[in-house]
Amino acid sequence: MSKILIVEDEQQIARVLQLELGFEGYETTIANTGTDGLLKFHEDEYDLVLLDVMLPELNGLEVLKRIRKHNETVPVLLLTAKSNIEDKVTGLDYGANDYITKPFEFDELLARIRVALRFSHKSAPEPTSSSVHTFQDLSLNEQTREVTRNALQIDLTPREFDLLLHFMKHAKLVQSREQLLNAVWGYDYYGDTNVVDVYVRYLRQKLEVNLNLPPLLHTVRGVGYVLKEASNET
Repeated sequence: MSKILIVEDEQQIARVLQLELGFEGYETTIANTGTDGLLKFHEDEYDLVLLDVMLPELNGLEVLKRIRKHNETVPVLLLTAKSNIEDKVTGLDYGANDYITKPFEFDELLARIRVALRFSHKSAPEPTSSSVHTFQDLSLNEQTREVTRNALQIDLTPREFDLLLHFMKHAKLVQSREQLLNAVWGYDYYGDTNVVDVYVRYLRQKLEVNLNLPPLLHTVRGVGYVLKEASNET
């Protein structure tokens, strides 16, 4: 079952889309603002995004730009009442896969969704050895997004996965909270560095505490964190 994120501020339209897509066998999530849409996108895995252009807080094109900073492959279909060619070109230049103008026929939208999903699945890269990262008994596959430790499967959220991937690409190198924030959340993140501490705690719980295994993520007091050999340090 493909998962679709609907980012649409007109609640009636969003609800109709959710119902109709549900009848077609899609699993959907709704966000009514650009900010909420971006948060939901980063907290789950989606096969496609339906994105309205005119949104409160963050407009659709800004949401699209931020999505593309972290994910270049997920299909994004823009929904808008604007029909002039300049808007269409701008949306496509920002990384949209397709563009449909309101009001639209639902059958046409379904056809465009099917095409986008089919193309996305065909173009998905095959896993390669370079996409697999290992550190001691910890393994991470970028393509399949599978994580194991001591041969045990570990389920991570997209943000937890991205943070662990950064640690594994920079194993044994101390990372400041600011470095982690910029690398994983992006330079345009408007929160504070406390979010890094929260997600490191989530990772430790899943990689160490829940499995009753020695710690791999270590705190460097006054600086940040480092992924290094298991020891009794915390």
